[in-house]
Amino acid sequence: MHEHRRSIFRDAHEDRKEAKRIPDTPQTRAPAYRLAFTDDDFLCREDLRPVRLQLELLKPELAMTEAGVVSTVVLFGGARIPEPAKKAGARTETLAELSHFYDEARRFARLMTEQSMASGGRHNVIVTGGGPGVMEAGNRGAMEAGGQSIGLNIVLPHEQAPNEYVTPGLCFNFHYFAIRKMHFLMRAKAICVFPGGFGTLDETFESLTLIQTGRMERVPFLLFGRAFWERIVNWQALSEAGTISAEDLDLFRFVETAEEALEVIANWPPATAREDIPGR
Repeated sequence: MHEHRRSIFRDAHEDRKEAKRIPDTPQTRAPAYRLAFTDDDFLCREDLRPVRLQLELLKPELAMTEAGVVSTVVLFGGARIPEPAKKAGARTETLAELSHFYDEARRFARLMTEQSMASGGRHNVIVTGGGPGVMEAGNRGAMEAGGQSIGLNIVLPHEQAPNEYVTPGLCFNFHYFAIRKMHFLMRAKAICVFPGGFGTLDETFESLTLIQTGRMERVPFLLFGRAFWERIVNWQALSEAGTISAEDLDLFRFVETAEEALEVIANWPPATAREDIPGR
């Protein structure tokens, strides 16, 4: 925890309270008179986008640091994958068939969090998108293990409220997808991807691209459900076409169960320099 140093200058909180007690006049009612950092209309101006980007980067970063989070294990996966007990209400037969991955995500998060708690609970903290489906399962498993977990929610037109299992002090809401995705990876020591849709695919390929191009350290990268992933993406065709290298197929592993995933992570080979990266 960081000890706050007392400033010799007047505190911003004090001035914010004092400003509310100022007499009501045409001048004090004018938008120009508002303190800049309390003026929502000002902060939402197009010109202030760089400031908003910085704020979205800083707020979760500071909160996670203050909570003692050193490293994370990322869970990506579909919001529409139901809990097995509720699979009868799934939109499609395929989603019902994929419902067992809810339980795998839940069990993986619980087992990983138990390992984390044994060493203080600061490393390998589960982080999800904070929504339903696989995300809910991840936060739920972490809570069942008695640990904290992170939820990185985002404002969407039709979705999504944070699930009830995210640690409240580590539940964040974002406007910018790009900053949200940065926070997924800034502390990541492993990435686990369960079946999902556009969002999951976006997160998967951005992460793989960062690792492939050397912009991010290679970490254990696991795809749960070989049958699903090989049906959705023809990985071998990409390699045979030459649009990726054959070695790029080694950037990830397929797994089926939580226990298998833990074993792969524990035995993941250490990162080595790749001579072919500069020519990409």
